[in-house]
Amino acid sequence: MDADLFFLRVTCYLKYLFFSGSRKGHGIHSPFVFDFVTGVLANKKDPEWLLMVEKVRKKLKGDGRILEVTDLGAGYEGVEIKSVKISDIVRSSAVPKKFGILLSNMAREFGRPLIIEFGTSLGISTMYLACGCSGARVLTMEGSAALAEVAAGNFKEAGLANIEIMTGSFDEKLDEIIEMGIRPGLVFLDGNHRKEPTLNYFSKIAKISDPETVVIIDDINYSAEMHEAWSLIKEHEKVSVTIDIFRMGIVFFRKGTFRQSYLIRY
Repeated sequence: MDADLFFLRVTCYLKYLFFSGSRKGHGIHSPFVFDFVTGVLANKKDPEWLLMVEKVRKKLKGDGRILEVTDLGAGYEGVEIKSVKISDIVRSSAVPKKFGILLSNMAREFGRPLIIEFGTSLGISTMYLACGCSGARVLTMEGSAALAEVAAGNFKEAGLANIEIMTGSFDEKLDEIIEMGIRPGLVFLDGNHRKEPTLNYFSKIAKISDPETVVIIDDINYSAEMHEAWSLIKEHEKVSVTIDIFRMGIVFFRKGTFRQSYLIRY
């Protein structure tokens, strides 16, 4: 990690620590944001299916198989990695349990009728989304066929039938989803941690979204590019409310609400 990136992350984290509001909702005047913070962010109870997802994670941590993968994205320290162990992938890039529970809570509240995920990887985050809202269709995109194959096996083992993996580039598969004409309830944008692609994907999602759609963007403070992308997304013309929980940014398109940005401790 270079010095500039280290300084950026430290600065962002200190700002987050000093200025973030309580997840108990203290000092939040917006009724909508208060209900969201206290009802979704603060709901960290371990549901029954949590054990199932974490059992899959534990199995993957002990999986020494080597996959040939073109690109694991910025969540893994390196790009264009050709050979990597499954155990290394899950340890370095799978969503942590804490944030997996958040994804499931978000899916429960906002997932119907469709959840879109950018970046399946081994499927840990996908399973959290699918379990959180079994009544929603989950379309998850993965650029690596090798990763998609392992993820599909995990979904089958978990007995999750509401997930469909779309293998290929995000640009191509997102266009296919757009052509379906279905308004997404929840979108989880992960898997490509560069500024321009992130802004491009967000712009396309915003066009097919309505005021009920919610977008989650992962790793908003991972790099200078992602930090810049997050700053620009907050100023998008359709965005009304954003919530920054340091690792992730949450975007709402609600109408009749003045543009507001919140830092919330999670």
